[in-house]
Formats: sequence, structure tokens, C-alpha cells
Amino acid sequence: MKKNLLWLLFLCTSIITAQEYFPKDDGVKTPNNKTIAFTKATIYITPTNVIKNGTLLVKNGKVVNVGRSVSIPKDAQTVNLNGKSIYPSFIDAYTDFGIAKPKRERGNPNASPQYEPERKGYYWNDHIRPETNPIADFKFDAKKAKDLLKAGFGVVNTHMQDGIIRGNGLLVSLNTETTNAYRILEDKSAQYLSFTKSNKSKQMYPGSLMGSMALLRQTYNDADWYLKGNTKNKDLALEALDRNKNLPQIFYAGSKINAFRADKIGDEFGIQYTIVGGGDEFERINDVRATNATFIIPINFRAAYDVSNPYLAEHISLHDMRKWNQEPTNPKVLAENGVTFSLTTHSLKKMNDFNKNIQKAIKYGLDKTKALEALTTVPAKILGKSNIGNLQVGSYANFLITSGDVFDPKTTLYENWTLGDKNVINDMNVKDIAGNYALALNGKTYDLTISGKDAKQKGSLKLGDKKIKSKFSFKDGWIFMSIPSENDATKFNRLTAKITDSPVITGKSINEDGNETEWSAAKIVKKDDKKSDAKKKKDDSSTPIILPVSYPNVGFGLAQQPKQETILFKNATVWTGEKEGNLSNTDVLIKNGKIAKIGKNISARGAKTIDATGKYVTAGIIDEHSHIATTSVNEWAQNSTAEVTIEDVVDPNDVNIYRNLAGGVTSIQILHGSANPIGGRSAIIKLKWGESADNMIYNNSPKFIKFALGENVKQSRSQNGTRFPQTRMGVEQMYIDYFTRAKQYDAKKKSGQPYRKDAELETLAEIINKERFISCHSYVQSEINMLMKVAEKFDFNINTFTHILEGYKVADKMKEHGVGGSTFSDWWAYKYEVNDAIPYNAAIMHNQGVTVAINSDDAEMSRRLNQEAAKTVKYGGMSEEEAWKMVTINPAKLLHIDKKVGSIKVGKDADVVLWNTNPLSVYAKPLKTIIEGRTYFDIDADLDKRAAIKAERSKLQNMMLHEKINGGKVQPPSKKVKELFHCETLK
Repeated sequence: MKKNLLWLLFLCTSIITAQEYFPKDDGVKTPNNKTIAFTKATIYITPTNVIKNGTLLVKNGKVVNVGRSVSIPKDAQTVNLNGKSIYPSFIDAYTDFGIAKPKRERGNPNASPQYEPERKGYYWNDHIRPETNPIADFKFDAKKAKDLLKAGFGVVNTHMQDGIIRGNGLLVSLNTETTNAYRILEDKSAQYLSFTKSNKSKQMYPGSLMGSMALLRQTYNDADWYLKGNTKNKDLALEALDRNKNLPQIFYAGSKINAFRADKIGDEFGIQYTIVGGGDEFERINDVRATNATFIIPINFRAAYDVSNPYLAEHISLHDMRKWNQEPTNPKVLAENGVTFSLTTHSLKKMNDFNKNIQKAIKYGLDKTKALEALTTVPAKILGKSNIGNLQVGSYANFLITSGDVFDPKTTLYENWTLGDKNVINDMNVKDIAGNYALALNGKTYDLTISGKDAKQKGSLKLGDKKIKSKFSFKDGWIFMSIPSENDATKFNRLTAKITDSPVITGKSINEDGNETEWSAAKIVKKDDKKSDAKKKKDDSSTPIILPVSYPNVGFGLAQQPKQETILFKNATVWTGEKEGNLSNTDVLIKNGKIAKIGKNISARGAKTIDATGKYVTAGIIDEHSHIATTSVNEWAQNSTAEVTIEDVVDPNDVNIYRNLAGGVTSIQILHGSANPIGGRSAIIKLKWGESADNMIYNNSPKFIKFALGENVKQSRSQNGTRFPQTRMGVEQMYIDYFTRAKQYDAKKKSGQPYRKDAELETLAEIINKERFISCHSYVQSEINMLMKVAEKFDFNINTFTHILEGYKVADKMKEHGVGGSTFSDWWAYKYEVNDAIPYNAAIMHNQGVTVAINSDDAEMSRRLNQEAAKTVKYGGMSEEEAWKMVTINPAKLLHIDKKVGSIKVGKDADVVLWNTNPLSVYAKPLKTIIEGRTYFDIDADLDKRAAIKAERSKLQNMMLHEKINGGKVQPPSKKVKELFHCETLK
């Protein structure tokens, strides 16, 4: 087996280099060493270098000369291509051609999860597979090759689409006349990466997108450590990763937001990935441009949705409907913004749709030269190849022969040459005879209609209003027809005609008795038809109606980012959250994104003045414990995942951001879930609706991490959980073990000795060094005590116990330890360890001197945290002022952002809310929610948005109905529902 593999590798690395001793297929084949001259053609040497009436000279599978004045050797075969065009064959830089993706094995649902790797001698995680070389698995797919050749492709770049680091790819010619030894132009064309796990392994980690990102970072760090010779073990995966580092690095992202995530990792390690996008780049084009990446763009435009049932149509999101309308503009937008990109067939269900979609993209504004570059020179550049994607001297003879403009729907692709071998797509000698004719035979005039293209042209016949059953064929330039006799349907007139350049078809007819007569067919061109054709041409070339993109491109998105304003609230009731307390009939001036003045009778030239008489101005609500605006919430596959961070998976498109703004929320901490004792790092963000994820995250954000206690981490409710720990005392021991290791790691790091960078232990060392704060999911008082003692053992403090529904039992100990409590107002009994919860919890902790916040842990509750705070007045007798602090300044203190936000104070960020009435009232509504002087929610604008959304949905649905009625493709309404995360979500 090893010998066979080595032999195959040798074959594939000896490409097109005097391999005459290899047999070709099973029969006798004359070597392709003829010289062929293609003359009088329009030749696209490159997309921007076009010559008219040129000659292309080909020999031994390569271009030997090209130009207007080419000397043609005497022994050359000459092909006259007068009126025709020659283009370089297309290149697809991202396929799985000939390499089957392994299927995920269905395991026993009751089997224990797999946490350890299966392979020996490779990296500790089975989803890291840079050593994969798919050459042994490659099988030339003749059927798929035929489809690709018809679409204009001559070369494809293929790989095993499996794993996070997937190994190298193969550059393959689609030549059907030769063997793999000749077809494979490069056996290590690129290295491939993704965020998706391998189907070859059931290893649980990573279990989330943020886990995949953390694993990639750690792999790069470990590869660097290994390369420097710091380990005694041999690791074949890391060695392969090092070997492949100089190859083009192609990263499958599949969406714009994942493209930004991939680029972020690349920037961290000095790698510029070529990114396989998702076709939605137009929605964030400025951020796409800022990556400086080259993109490989799928062109799989979605079909219209079937909206004929108005009730089902209501379940289609505006975002999905918009994308149907806007997706075809994506290539145009990329080109106009200077983003270099190639196009791929990846994810197309039908290859026939590729050229149709290219034509659609051109109709939607894509420049034809840019389209040709995206299929030839750009993919060649991505792969570092100068001898494909062009027809310069020395390049492979991969080219198309067409009847005209390759992107014109009426153009016929005649031949696709690969490595100098001809693949006939349509016979170029077949004339186009489609049209309506008046056929004269034996004194009668028939209506003959010929339709179709090339050799597939077919005819139908009518005599007056009566359809005549006839047999029509068109082959090798000859028409053959059989027309039944008028008097006897069992007898036929047999018609033949040789097609010439004459506008009238003439030929011979032999009747049932063997007598020969002449027949003719004159083409009919009506004036009405000319007008109709002109109108149709005008309609086809008309500019499609494209709806504008919003930020984010969903319902309630913004047409443009709000501008920072100078705003003066006059005569408001101001709840400062500071020692000044609540102020009546007071003005607040916002300027340059800050609170500039608080007082009476303030004036400011040029300020936008708002009469706040009878209204309330407060600081924006801060949610200490949220799970909105994230793509994934739990990296559950290990008992410690301190290496992952929610900052990697912030989702700026989540409509819950807007809904929270409508509830007066301006800042949140997005916490990792509670699947493991040591979870991931947090993201503290401002709800700047319409901004990118990075622009939402606080500058110089305080560092937090999520810990968890109780039922979730010991897998009490898991049927097949086997991961350590399984008991509460195991949880304690796990903390001690990890902090001991982190302390040792930190000591070595500080000693100046070489050390292996470990993101997990780096994070835990930050806790010990009091550089990172713990927010811990907690319920039972015994565990709360336990974790405080563990922290004190390692000389640090727990920052916040979140949930903390038994906090009232240990409030004095919490005060002594210096830990805060972030709790629910009145949740209890939703699982066993919450049975002792009481609604007086917040007040009791507060009365003991603990800093207390009310949090949501819920996408719906976070929109009414003002009412949740009000419950502490009812349960516990809190004052309105202290109750309000529990959702403003107190969570700000717990998050260490109280110097910036959480109260109305001169110099703080202008994150403020204007309420219609007392904020603790059930009737209270935010009228305006402002962040840093920018209005992100306005109740009047919201009403306008609702009306606009209704009108836009109606417009899009009418456009889709028009598409369906006119025979366009439609798909059923999507049934996707966005999941709302909370602590219990294991994803």
C-alpha cells in the first residue's frame, strides 16, 4: 500500500514533463503534438488585453504564439474562426471536485461523549488535519467534469472539505482525454481552513464557533513552539502545518461576519487569508474592504419565496426577502469598492445555474471585464499561477471558442480546450435557424416554427389552426422532416434540405408514391414581432429595482449611522444615580458624546432642544447578565474553556439589540453559558445598533470571565454526561487544580524562561493577578461559600455572583469577601436548586451592604428591566432611587465601567434615556435612547419604521408574486427561527 501511494505521489509531482512512457487510458492514442492555428478570431489574451482578427498558435498543450501577425508553420492545422471569439477557460479556486467529503458516522445516542483524540502521533485535537493530502482519494469525476466544461471551466482547485485545518489541495485540469498523472497540475495548491469540525472524528471539542476560533489560535501558538524545537514529542500535524505555511491560505467563512472573524485571526498571526465568502458582503462592504483580503464569492442567488399564501408569507423575515432582491448586486458592489474577488460554483445545486447567475449579476451592474477577471486572472493569482487563466505565450492551452460575448445569453459556447485537447460543447458548424417560416409544399402553406439552439433545434408544424403531427430533426447541417399525407395519416411526405446562407430554405420532398417535388420555407419577420423583440430587449436590459441596504440589513435597520448631536433636555425630572439624587425641573446638556452640564436654565447655541416637561431623564439601563447579540453562547465540550471569548462571536445583526434599546438598555455584558465550571470570557458592549461587532465592544474593556456552579456544570440533567466533574466537591477540586496550574504557568512566564503560550492558563493567571474578574453563575449557598474560599486561597476575590438566588443566606459573608450580587427579581423553582429562592433576595443583600444589580439572562426580560427593578420596591421596600440604581450604576460598578456610564454626571458618556413617565412604572416607555450623543432609538421614528417595514414587505412580496407568475423559480417560506440563548443553552 505504501509503495502504491509513493508511486502515485511521484506521478503527480511529475506534471506535464516528458511523461511519454505513461500509457494513456486503455487504447491507442496519438500524442497531441500537432500545431494548431486558430485564425481570424477576437482573442482575449487577458480580460484587458483583447485583439481583433488575431491568431492563436497551440502546440503540445501550450500557447506558443498569439497576436495579429503570427507566422503559421507549414505543418500546422488551421482553424478559421472568423466572427468567433476565444477566451481563457475559467478557473474555480474552491471546489471538492473528485474528492468525496467523509460522512459523519451515526453513533449510539446513549454512548459516552468522546473527549480525547483517536489518532496517535498527531495534534491533540482530531479536527486539526493539516497533514491531509487528498491525492490518494482523488477520483476524476467525468460526469461533473462534463458539466463544468459546459459552464466554461478548464481548471478547478479541489480539496477535502473536512475539518478546521483541512490540509492541502490539488489543482486539476478538466481534460477528459488523459490520465490523472497529466491532469493534476499541482499536488499542493493551497492550504484550507474553516470553522467546521471534521466528520472523521467524534471528538467533542470544539463545540462552538468561539471554540473553533480559540483552537485555531492555540494551534498556531503550538506550531510556533514546536517549530522552535521546544518539545520532545513528534507531531505530524504541526510539522505539516509548518510545511504548508507558504502555500496560499484559503479560509472558508461562508458569511460576511465569519469572514471578519477569520480575518481577525489571520491578522493576529500575520497571515492574509483568501476568504471564501457567503454572497452577503454587500451588507458590510466598508468592513469587507478593510480586511484587505481577496475573496472567493459563491454566486448561488436564492430563488424568490412563494408568498402566494399570505399567512405563511408572514413567517419570512424581511432580511431574507431583501437578500433575494439584493444578492445579485454583490459582485458589482465588491468590484466598485475595489475588493478583489473570484467567483466559484461552490454551493450551487445545479451547474446550469452558474452562467445564468453570472448574466444576472451583469444585469445587476457587474462590469463584464471584472466578471472575466473573476473567472480567470484572479483565481490564477490566488493560486500563485501565471500559466493558467490567460492565453499568453507559455500558458496552458485552456481556452473557449464562442460565437460572441461569453456572457451574452444568446452566445453559444462551441468548444472548451483543455491542455490542448478539444472538448466539443456545441458543433460550431451548426447554423442557427430558429424562427417562424411559411413552408410551401404541394400547393399548401404550412406554419413551421423552429426553436432551440444549435443541434438541439426542433420544429413544429401547423396548417391553419390545426397542429400537424410531424417528425423534425436537424443534424450535420441537414433538415429532415416527415409530414403525414393530408388524405392518409399512414402515408408521409419526407422532406430534406441542406442549410445554406440563404434566408430561404429549399429542398426536396418524396411523397408516399416515391415521387419527388421541391419545397421551400421562407422566414417570416412581422413588424409586430420586431416591435415585440425591441420591447423585450429593452425590458431585458432595464435596470432592476434594488431596495436599499440598511445597517444592519434587517427590519428596523438604519439607513445611515446616527450622527453625534448636541442635545439639550429642558425642564426634566432627572434621576442622576449620584449623591445629588433625583432632581426636578432640571436641564441636561449633551455635547461631543458626553454629559456636559446639569442644572437649571441652561442654554446652548446650536443645540437640539427637547422639552422634557413632565418627562424623566435617566442613565441608560445596564444588563450585567445577557446572552443576546451572540452567535453561540456555550463552549461546553471541556470542563474549562477559559481560552474562548464571546468577543469573537458578537452578532451585530441581532434584532434584540434594537428591542433592548426600545427598553432603555444601553450597555450589556454578554456572558458565556453555564455548561462548565470555568467558562469563556465575556464581551461588554454598547448597543450601537447598526455598527460592526468590534465597534460595539467597549474600548479598553474590563476583563471578565464566566464561572459556574451547580447542576449544569456537574451535568445533573445529562443522560450520558461523563465529563469531570460529576459532583459539587469535584467542582471545587477542579478549581483548585486549574488555579494551581495557572500559578505555576505564571511563575514560569515571569521567570523569563521559554514557555509554551497557553490561552487558557494565560486567562486564569490574569485572575490570580487581579487583572480579570469572575462573574459566577450560582444558586446554592454552600457552593457560594466554597468558591469564595477557593478565591481567598489564591489571594483574589470573586467579582460577582450572578443569579445568586440564595444570596440572602450568605449576604454577610459576601460583604466580607467584597463580592457583588446580580440577581433575578422574582424567579424561582424553575429547577431543583432554585427552590429556596425568594423575591426579597435583592433587598436583603443590599441591606447587608452588597452591591446588587438586577439582571435578565433572557432576551425578553432584558427589555423591561425597569419593571424588574420596580419589583424590589414591592418586595423588600427599596426606595425608588435605590431600586433604579440596581439597573444603572450598580451593574456599572460590578462591570468596572462606572467611571464612564451608569449615572447622570458631568463628564460621563452621554448614554441616557428620556422616559414618558416614572421609569419604574409599568406604563413607562423610553421616548429616546441615546448612546454617546447618538440617538439609536426614537419612539416616533420607530412608528415610521413599522409603517416602512409593512410597505417594504408588501413591495417585495408583489415582486416575488410577479416572479412566480412569469415562470421564475420560487422556494417555500423559510422555517428558520433564531434561537434565544440563556444560561442553560448548550450550544
